[in-house]
Amino acid sequence: MNTEKVITRDNENILHTYGRSQIVLAEGHGMTAKDADGKTYLDFTSGIGVNSLGYCHPAWVKAVAEQAATLQHTSNLYYTAPDGKLAKKLCRRTGLDAVFFGNSGAEANEGAIKCARKYSVDTYGENRNKVITLVNSFHGRTLATLTATGQDVFHHDFGPFPEHFDYVPAGDFAALEKAADETACAVMMELVQGEGGVVALDADYVAKVAALCKKKDILLIVDEVQTGVGRTGRFLACEHFDLHPDIVTLAKGLGGGLPIGAVVMSKKVADHMGPGSHGSTFGGNPVCCAGALAVLDTMDEDFLANVNERAVQLRAGLVKLPHVQEVSGLGLMVGIAFDEGIKAADVRAACEKEGLLVLTAKTRLRLLPPLILTPADVDTALETLRKVLESCV
Repeated sequence: MNTEKVITRDNENILHTYGRSQIVLAEGHGMTAKDADGKTYLDFTSGIGVNSLGYCHPAWVKAVAEQAATLQHTSNLYYTAPDGKLAKKLCRRTGLDAVFFGNSGAEANEGAIKCARKYSVDTYGENRNKVITLVNSFHGRTLATLTATGQDVFHHDFGPFPEHFDYVPAGDFAALEKAADETACAVMMELVQGEGGVVALDADYVAKVAALCKKKDILLIVDEVQTGVGRTGRFLACEHFDLHPDIVTLAKGLGGGLPIGAVVMSKKVADHMGPGSHGSTFGGNPVCCAGALAVLDTMDEDFLANVNERAVQLRAGLVKLPHVQEVSGLGLMVGIAFDEGIKAADVRAACEKEGLLVLTAKTRLRLLPPLILTPADVDTALETLRKVLESCV
């Protein structure tokens, strides 16, 4: 594989919607990726939170390969075993009752919006259809989830947008209470706003929102596309807040590297979604579900204990680094704010040269390492960041 040839071909034939680093990744194992020239990188991106078990985890590879060699697809006209088995495990781990499978986080959030509106319209009439989201949220790039996203920067050039969405500042309960009028059917929020700067919501605020939703029978949707499946040290970030939403959306880390999304909901919501109310040709694909089952089976108590221990180690080390102003987020979903004059994009580029892959979110550096990382991996990442930051003037 030739780096220059791959990049040239990509630029000629792939739609130019991505700002890519000039790196061609060719293979990976565990925490390490290798490019086309043989250079290795410690990966603290996990494919934007997707490779929860790192690259090519043996149990994941075995499950996916065996299923691909047995039955790769059928559509939802027929039953298969993997999706039902996965749904059962998700219901047990979330405390919810039913699952709809799609292909991505955006599709999961779109499905959640449809489920919420269907419940509310059936129960209260067609005028109760407004979805309230938070400023700085990010819920996807389909037209509906783009509209739900509370960031103007994503809204340019794509209108007109679907109606009946409203935005309130995160943490401003009075604003949310005012928006939660007789037309509101759902509040949709991320407990840690990832694309919004890796900022966690205040626990008291979340509790007030949940109580208001329960009082008014406004459905509470928690977008756990990035925070879910062990990322914060619990299976769901909801568990840190003692939160029991009506609908949870999952994707990214659930498939361990294959595309999958899930809308997990309570019985009272599920009872309103009958045949024909929603669908997805690839939803519940046997190979994707086999991969997700391997992820869930790997994430036992010891696994999550390591996530928590590594999160403590990483955060403790980050706050001691030069030019670090603040460390935000939750668990292994980490945002780093720097002193004025130091740009996260420049730090990211410098880290790549030093063999460390990292991300950005607004003005912050963002770390989403695979959940299999070891103490040595954390030490290596911290030392690389120290070297890069010490060179900043």
